[in-house]
Amino acid sequence: MSYDAIILGTGGVGSAAALHLARRGASVLGLDRFAPGHDRGSSHGETRIIRQAYFEHSDYVPLLLRAYDLWRELEQVAGEPLLRQVGLLQIGPADGAVISGVLASARKHHLAVEPLSPAEISQRFPAFRVPAGMSGVFEPTAGYLHVERCVLAHIAAARQHGAEFRTAPVRSFLPEGRGVAVELQSGEVLHAERLVVTAGPWAPQLLASLGIPLTIRRKHVYWFRSSVQSMHASAGCPTFLYELPGGVFYGFPVIDALGLKVAEHSGGEPIADPLTDLRRLDQADLERVRGFVDEHLAGGVAELVRHSVCFYTMSPDEHFLVDRHPEMPQVVFAAGLSGHGFKFTSVLGEALADLAQEGSTRLPIAHLSVRRFAAG
Repeated sequence: MSYDAIILGTGGVGSAAALHLARRGASVLGLDRFAPGHDRGSSHGETRIIRQAYFEHSDYVPLLLRAYDLWRELEQVAGEPLLRQVGLLQIGPADGAVISGVLASARKHHLAVEPLSPAEISQRFPAFRVPAGMSGVFEPTAGYLHVERCVLAHIAAARQHGAEFRTAPVRSFLPEGRGVAVELQSGEVLHAERLVVTAGPWAPQLLASLGIPLTIRRKHVYWFRSSVQSMHASAGCPTFLYELPGGVFYGFPVIDALGLKVAEHSGGEPIADPLTDLRRLDQADLERVRGFVDEHLAGGVAELVRHSVCFYTMSPDEHFLVDRHPEMPQVVFAAGLSGHGFKFTSVLGEALADLAQEGSTRLPIAHLSVRRFAAG
C-alpha cells in the first residue's frame, strides 16, 4: 500500500497532523500501537492546562495564539466544547521562573494577566493558600483542554476527509528513493512519499538516528475527592500551578465526579521502555502530592479516587523538537515535548503538515529546530 503521508503515532500531535494533511487532499494513514484515545502514552488523563503567557519562553506565544484559533475551529467541527477558559492562577516567588516568565511573556506579547498579592488571592480565590514570600498572577484566558476528546475529534475530522487509521506496531522505517518504507511488526511493508513521526515516548527509538538524547519520565496523576465548594469550577476555581522550593505542582478544579486532579510537574522517574513499564502507584510520589494538597489547598485530601500514569519525553533543554530530519528530508517529526506540549498539538499538527508538503512553514518554529543542538 502507498500513501502521500504515513503518520507514526496518532496521539495529540499525530491526530492533528492527520487532519491538516487529509484536509489538504493528501492520502493519509495513521499508525499507532494502541487504539485511538488510549491511555498508554502522553495524550490522556481527561484534562491538560492551556495558557498563553508562557513562562518557559516567550517565543512559544505566537504558536499558542494560533493553537487557540485551531482548537476553536475543531470545536465547531466536533460540535462539542474542547477548551474551557476557567483561568489559571500561578503562585511562586516574584523572582522565580514562573512569575517572572509569565510577566515577561505578557509584556512582550501584550497579553492580559493580573498580578495578585497574597491578600488578593485569598479574597478572590479562597481555595488557595499562599506561602510566605510568594505572590501570584492570574491569566483569565487560560484554562484546560479535554484531552482525549481533542484526540478523538482530530481523528474523526481526519476520517471525514479520507484519512485511514490502523492499530499496528511499527518495527522500523527506511528511506526509499524520495519516499519512505515503513515495516510493521507483522512484516507488512507500507510506502509513502512523506513520513510524520509523532510517537511520544516511542520517539527515542524511532528517531535514534538524530543523535539527540531523549529520555522518558514516568509521571503520576491523582484525583482526590473534595467537598470544598471553593475548589469547584462552578464556584469560580481556576486551574492552578505552584512553584515551590520542593517542586512544581499543578492541578484542576473539580469539574466532574472524579474530583480534584493534582500532580507534580517536576521530577519523575526515568524509564527504559514505555511498553513494559508497569505504571504502578508510587507511594512516595503520592505522599509528596498529598503533602502539597494538605498544605496549600483548602480542605486537604479526603480520599484518593483515581490514579493514572503518563510519560514525559524530555529533550536535553526541555524544549520541543519540531523539524525535518537532517538526513532524510522526507521525514518530519515532533518529539521531546517535555511535559508541556499538549496545548500546542493543534498547531504542531499544522506545522508538520506544512513541513511534509512544502518543506517549510510560516509558523514560528525556528527555535524548535534540531539545529540548535548541532550549533552547540
